Amino acid sequence: MSILATCLGYPRIGANRELKKALESFWGNQGTGADLQRSAARLRRRHWSTMKAAGMDHIPVGDFSLYDHMLDMAVTVGAVPQRYRRITDSLTRYFAMARGYQNHQEGIDVAALEMTKWFDTNYHYIVPELGATQSFTLNASRLLGEIEEAISLGIEPRPVILGPVTFLALSKYGPGAPTHSTTLSRLKDLLPVYEALLSLLAARHIAWVQLDEPCLTMELEADTKAAYRQALTYLVNCPKRPRLLLATYFGALADNLPIAVESGCDGLHVDLVCAPEQLHPVLEALPASMCLSAGIVDGRNIWRTDLDAAHATIRRAVATVGKARVFVGSSCSFLHVPIDLTAEHTMDDELKSWLAFATQKLDEIRTLADAAQSSRPAQAPFLGARAARSARRASSRTRNVAVRSRVQAVTDAMFCRSVPFAERAPKQQARFNLPVFPTTTIGSFPQSSAVRGARAAWRAGRLTQEAYRTFLKAETHRCIEKQEAIGLDVLVHGEFERNDMVEYFGERLEGFAFSDNGWVQSYGSRCVKPPGSWGMSLGRVL
Repeated sequence: MSILATCLGYPRIGANRELKKALESFWGNQGTGADLQRSAARLRRRHWSTMKAAGMDHIPVGDFSLYDHMLDMAVTVGAVPQRYRRITDSLTRYFAMARGYQNHQEGIDVAALEMTKWFDTNYHYIVPELGATQSFTLNASRLLGEIEEAISLGIEPRPVILGPVTFLALSKYGPGAPTHSTTLSRLKDLLPVYEALLSLLAARHIAWVQLDEPCLTMELEADTKAAYRQALTYLVNCPKRPRLLLATYFGALADNLPIAVESGCDGLHVDLVCAPEQLHPVLEALPASMCLSAGIVDGRNIWRTDLDAAHATIRRAVATVGKARVFVGSSCSFLHVPIDLTAEHTMDDELKSWLAFATQKLDEIRTLADAAQSSRPAQAPFLGARAARSARRASSRTRNVAVRSRVQAVTDAMFCRSVPFAERAPKQQARFNLPVFPTTTIGSFPQSSAVRGARAAWRAGRLTQEAYRTFLKAETHRCIEKQEAIGLDVLVHGEFERNDMVEYFGERLEGFAFSDNGWVQSYGSRCVKPPGSWGMSLGRVL
């Protein structure tokens, strides 16, 4: 019997950014809502099939989103602010919460909900907004529909549900809400909705549910810890429910470990990439009734896994709790990495041999699960990983002597200015003559279709370098004129010459590699293609 293999989620955007194209077609009135849903269904089918073909035993379902998983959960539990409820079409209302909506004929003009970063990743989520008299009602149509899709394709789904405490902790109160209480005070009202959802899943014979609670890896106040104990006790004691996998990631449980292991959940997922040091305390504290999902393949970087080190970790877990209670998985969802390395056709072979995108990481998970009972694996994937790791360590690309010399020459004095601010300030004022509160737009101006078209034509060779520079100068001149006309103090040039900021600067620095299709979702249809820093000991998707 092999150890079970799984992952916490898969990229949504599609290998060729099909989701982005379908969304923007719908938003631009070039496609219907039905067209968008068909495109989404095709992507889900492809992703589930990829995971099944790679040998995943538990396949996540419900992690796909047309825009954002936090927004999806807000809709699922009925946390839709009143100002959006006038919009009768559910898809239009969903995107109104994400992007805003104006319909002058119906007298509707609503701004989007707030958006902020998802923990310390480059992904951004929509912040749910709770009302002063917020009530919660279950709308499980999206999740149940995707479960039915998966089952019809022969996929045994493991539904992914954002946990109630993380949902509330990352939400905020809207206008007119009480100032004397936190959003966690609504937990008692929210939990029956989760119970109803678990009951529906149990009725469909779902074996496992993945309950995502990443906030458990944060330093928590006493009231949040109490909320976790209340919520997990409630859910575990639901009379009709599937088995619960409590999923934590982006850090160590640390002081919150007792909450997790005493929760009564059937499984616990821990991130052993961000926090490998937590393996020992987790193994010591894990009760006999709980399985361990070991997040050992990094869901946030683009490098191949050190299979030997990961194998040693899995072996330790198996030796402690037994093979029947161990899953091998990703540290977090693969949402944060590109999809498939085989789509890279211009990247050199040496660099590619060091990398693994989401599809390749699935293979790594399966390899580790299959080798968990071998003392010294000799399968081809292990041999290949060892050779790639050795080659990377020895490569001149990762050892720039000049850079290392400069780093070693850094002293504490270099972190201190030689001239105090009191002397610098008058000189700065004399040069710039700025008012007390200068005005500026800070950075980029919006890039028009003409700007994007000119860049595409230049890169394709249809526009000469000279013509492209002339075009950029003209755009910059117009940008400066606009700022001068309204009296801004600190002017910007608009940055029309670049597309993505990280990629633009990476192209001008040594030690960075660029991909053809290494796209990662930032939010909604916004995708970025960050460069990989192959000259560092640890490369992350920035």
